Amino acid sequence: MNIHTPAAPHFNFDNTYARDLEGFYAPWKADPVPEPKFLAFNHDLASQLGLDGDALKTDTGAAIFAGNTTPEGASPLAQAYAGHQFGGFTPQLGDGRALLLGELIDQQGNRRDLQLKGSGRTPFSRGGDGKAAVGPVLREYLMGEAMHALGIPTTRALAAVSTGEPVMREAPLPGAVLTRVAASHIRVGTFQFFAVRKDWPKIKQLADYVIDRHYPEARNDESPYLALFKAVAEAQARLVAGWMHIGFIHGVMNTDNMSISGETIDYGPCAFMDHYAPNTVFSSIDAQGRYAYANQPVIARWNLTRFAETLLSIAAPDTDRATELLTEAVNTFPETYLRHWLAGMRTKIGLTTELDGDLELVNELFAAMDGQNADYANVFRQLSKASIGDETPARALFSDDTAFTQWLEVWRIRLASEDLSPQDRAIAMDRINPLYIPRNHKVEEALSAATESDDLAPFNALLAVVRAPYVEVEGQQLYAEPAPNDDTPYQTFCGT
Repeated sequence: MNIHTPAAPHFNFDNTYARDLEGFYAPWKADPVPEPKFLAFNHDLASQLGLDGDALKTDTGAAIFAGNTTPEGASPLAQAYAGHQFGGFTPQLGDGRALLLGELIDQQGNRRDLQLKGSGRTPFSRGGDGKAAVGPVLREYLMGEAMHALGIPTTRALAAVSTGEPVMREAPLPGAVLTRVAASHIRVGTFQFFAVRKDWPKIKQLADYVIDRHYPEARNDESPYLALFKAVAEAQARLVAGWMHIGFIHGVMNTDNMSISGETIDYGPCAFMDHYAPNTVFSSIDAQGRYAYANQPVIARWNLTRFAETLLSIAAPDTDRATELLTEAVNTFPETYLRHWLAGMRTKIGLTTELDGDLELVNELFAAMDGQNADYANVFRQLSKASIGDETPARALFSDDTAFTQWLEVWRIRLASEDLSPQDRAIAMDRINPLYIPRNHKVEEALSAATESDDLAPFNALLAVVRAPYVEVEGQQLYAEPAPNDDTPYQTFCGT
């Protein structure tokens, strides 16, 4: 009998950050853990990265993803960065519980970071233990996969492993390490780290690296660093508009959590909105609502302003001219964001053309939803039925459907101006309005089972559902329903 023995895991690393940016990081090693075991492994992502999933889903792979074994070719390092946290500036943050192992070139020719998160203390830990618990690790794994399936630029998890040791929070929790894949882990805060130190040569070096890695078209612009800023602003406008389209609330939009590549990064106290309320906040530490749902575009602009400040020494020959050009670029962000947001909202309500009254039409829908306990995802999902004449499921989502019923009349007139059959429109709407999102109560059920009972079945079931968010599946009705009415506000917490 032939027994298949997987090949040894192999990573084809090419580590430009370690090689080209000395002084931007601290070389470091992960803390060993006693008993690494897989919680989840992303075979699809492994294949995209050109990795052998069978070789990695082994004890040897678990040891690599826990940090016990450093794979050949890796250059483990903790990246330096600063950041504004809830508006207050901290000049040194950095990877306090993460290590960049290195970079891979995926099957599409894109460079991707491979990072361990929760792998122990680093020189940037600032008194923390550098560890992560099972619950937050699985939350990030789940959210990244859901966002990817929804078409939102995001970091993703390649693996999650338990460590066999507890981490101390309010109580002992089972420990875990996440292996995160990103276009890069360069943040607005990375630029801030060197700007606050007035290390302008390193700002230029970092900007050149980012242009070469993420925005090569900026290199040919007559003002490449201004072009870099504009490209990052465009990416962030597109990203945050995508969050708003699906009711996603990041929860902690600090400048060290804004990725220069335009990906969603650092899923801490994030959550999806159930009933529509523009001031929704889930994070337990956001007492003032700085990062509420409706504030996300405003904060994105604020963060980009901080990024612009770091480029003043290189964006133009003199600071005054750089200030003028960058201020002008920052001031175009609301228009850029609105363009992306309105384009997405048109498709969500079934429009294929652009008319001047569309912004008002969309805003009137949100006004009708506000205060009516209307489930965000389900309202848009049920609009496809309304578009072919069945308004009852959508109207049933409102405590008082008077304003919504009036909106439907105006919407129908707008739909009639387009040359598209109702059936084709409904199909198109169901392709972009998800039926399944990571409902907060289902997420908590899955994480509680994994943490308290070592039971991964609810997590795996939810993961399978959110990876296919648009197609209705018999038996999955509970995953599409909002949480039962409860007077206790839902809260999320930092603390990976």
